[in-house]
Amino acid sequence: MTDHSGQSFDPGAMTLAEKVALCSGYDDWHTETVESVKLPAIEVADGPHGLRKETGVDMVWEPATCFPTLSALGSSWDRDLVRRVGEALGTETRAAGVQVLLGPGINMKRSPLCGRNFEYLSEDPVHAGELATAYVRGVQSRGVGTCLKHFAANNQETLRFWVSAQVDERTLREIYLAAFERVVRQAQPWSVMCSYNRINGVHASQNRWLLTQVLRDEWGYQGVVISDWGAVHDRIAALAAGLDLEMPGTPGAPGEVLDAVSSGMLPESTMDESVRRIAALVRRAGPADPGRVDTQAHHRLAREAAAGCLTLLRNEDGCLPIDRATTGSIAVIGEYAIRPRLQGGGSAGVRPTGVDNPLAELTAAAGDGVCVHFELGYQDPDAVDLAGVDGEVRAPGAAQRDRDPRTDAELIADAVRLAASCDLTVVYAGLPLASETEGHDRDGVELPAGQQALLEALAELDPSATGTRLVVVLCNGSAVTLGAWHDRSSAILHAGLAGQGAGWAVAQVLFGEADPSGRLAETYPHRLADTPAYLNFPGERGQVRYGEGVFIGYRWYDATGIVPRYPFGHGLAYTTFEYSPLSATVVDAEAGTVDLAVTVTNTGSRAGCEVVQFYVGDPVATVRRPVRELKAFEKIRLDPGAACRVSVRLTGRDFAFFDVGAGTWRREAGEYAIEAAASSVDIRARATVRLPAGTASPA
Repeated sequence: MTDHSGQSFDPGAMTLAEKVALCSGYDDWHTETVESVKLPAIEVADGPHGLRKETGVDMVWEPATCFPTLSALGSSWDRDLVRRVGEALGTETRAAGVQVLLGPGINMKRSPLCGRNFEYLSEDPVHAGELATAYVRGVQSRGVGTCLKHFAANNQETLRFWVSAQVDERTLREIYLAAFERVVRQAQPWSVMCSYNRINGVHASQNRWLLTQVLRDEWGYQGVVISDWGAVHDRIAALAAGLDLEMPGTPGAPGEVLDAVSSGMLPESTMDESVRRIAALVRRAGPADPGRVDTQAHHRLAREAAAGCLTLLRNEDGCLPIDRATTGSIAVIGEYAIRPRLQGGGSAGVRPTGVDNPLAELTAAAGDGVCVHFELGYQDPDAVDLAGVDGEVRAPGAAQRDRDPRTDAELIADAVRLAASCDLTVVYAGLPLASETEGHDRDGVELPAGQQALLEALAELDPSATGTRLVVVLCNGSAVTLGAWHDRSSAILHAGLAGQGAGWAVAQVLFGEADPSGRLAETYPHRLADTPAYLNFPGERGQVRYGEGVFIGYRWYDATGIVPRYPFGHGLAYTTFEYSPLSATVVDAEAGTVDLAVTVTNTGSRAGCEVVQFYVGDPVATVRRPVRELKAFEKIRLDPGAACRVSVRLTGRDFAFFDVGAGTWRREAGEYAIEAAASSVDIRARATVRLPAGTASPA
């Protein structure tokens, strides 16, 4: 194997002991140095939405830009934005002397209860694969490697080290491997991280079918396979399966591997292949490039990225954007307005370089003519104070702020009194950090009880008597259910966990200085019992059965007829769009190549963004298939009255299912339904094409 410079590496120049050592981490964050062949150690670091580099004996996190979490970036549907965030992450990572950034995470959002959903992009593999490809290309353009994770079927935190995901091959191929395949084929990430869990009884770290047959032989992957930290149970079996680098290393394992090679149990040629791949990774990593980070420019990008993620779910009677001329006073309520929720917990945590205070930003955006008042409304025991005027936030685990002495009932009563006296009420609500963290799944999908009680009390205010309207800003990284207050709210803006620039971005969108251009990347249910994995999550007796098969997310709601609260792809703008009839032209029938085109016109009075989504369905098939599946999308921005012709090309794979018996992607002969849509339920234009049977090419 040669590295990126074309230089070959000969493992024969190393001793067996050196080879074994190189295939295990030196410590938590570094590989081994091999002086004899001039291979230096390289450093890896978390996390997907910002660099988390630990330094010093106390392992303090160095400050880094906290960009929106991947769940928030998923709502942007914006490849260019995600690529630019990736470039900034790569620049900061290289400046810190780190060679591999551990991300992105692209596991599917199978259940809203997964505690790590905030780290994942989507419930759809095409959507996740496209955005992750942009992320990987952005980071790696800066001479820094990415680590695509967690491969594969890592969709819960409960019993994550040993639970077995019992999932059929068709479902694996079409849903849980598809995003990984797309990124590997299109962007070749420098490394891929195997997951903790077992897949059909075999640990991912020891799964030769997964790591060698599928990843390398079928998809052509050339990079390094790294274990999740502590995911290796049998080092010899893992090496034989195709896992190259164990992190952080297991005491006693090197001796066992040496014995296995010496006895012939493990061929030395297997070690040599892993050594070649690790050496290529080390050699292609660029040297540290300190002084290149423009912190202020990256903060501006974090603001732009946050604004691009914000999704307007509800906007009754044009409540938003806020009209300064008719709004004399605003009641801002909620602890997250002063102690914002930026990110989730666990290994993805970032110490921000600075944080925009939501209340301060909203007050500034309101201007001198609008009076802004604040009440706490509820308390979150996980919330941390902004440490100073620069907005720096203490790392998780730091001492928390003092609690307000008022009872929950008193906090709500004071908030209601304030709201009744103002023209508009803006509530910042969401999930506490403890609900969205690595290592734990959520107990339910409701907002915390105190927040629910607050929202219900505020919703009881009669706008005709008090004049106030209720606007809710949601700060959460995974789907939540919305109570009876929903129908009495005037507007709901989904901010997600949008990083250190979210405070500014929300204020800009509320006042119409920016357009709410996000769209949901996961379905929001009315209740937990409506969700696809409800009866099979998190499993029992060490196994979790993926009984819903390929019907996750919107596929489930379409197939069952269950109406969600908000569908996949949903999001409102401050303007309106019209779609022309959909053109579908068969370019190559045998290959299954079809060109689609639709013209979208901004029919409103403001500029705005639209995400044009293209879905494919096979109404008559010999296997049960989803009603529709996302196959392409484009995000466009249009001035008032402007129009844009949106064109995409579909390939044979877009019409195929995985035929397990034949071991291939198969397209059946017949008529296929194609839709151009503004969400999975808001279908704007339809067309049909007839294609012959055939096998499909790779993604």
